[in-house]
Amino acid sequence: MTTITASERAAAQAYLRLLESTQAVLTDPQLAPYAGVMLTSPMAEADEALRAAGLSGNEDRLLRLVSSLRASPATTARGRAG
Repeated sequence: MTTITASERAAAQAYLRLLESTQAVLTDPQLAPYAGVMLTSPMAEADEALRAAGLSGNEDRLLRLVSSLRASPATTARGRAG
């Protein structure tokens, strides 16, 4: 089991929000041309959260945390741990 700090959890959640936002924007043909503008805020949030958690450049740890969050019972029960 992976121990997750509050800042690591926030970073993993911000990363997941960025992924979900990116998928939503890029799969909608009307929104795709505006992807840069629409994803600026989620990208900035994820960047800041990764920096605050010390995860910038540590993709291996980030992906383990994301995987851990997605596999946790709280995530399954509520859609996303929060």
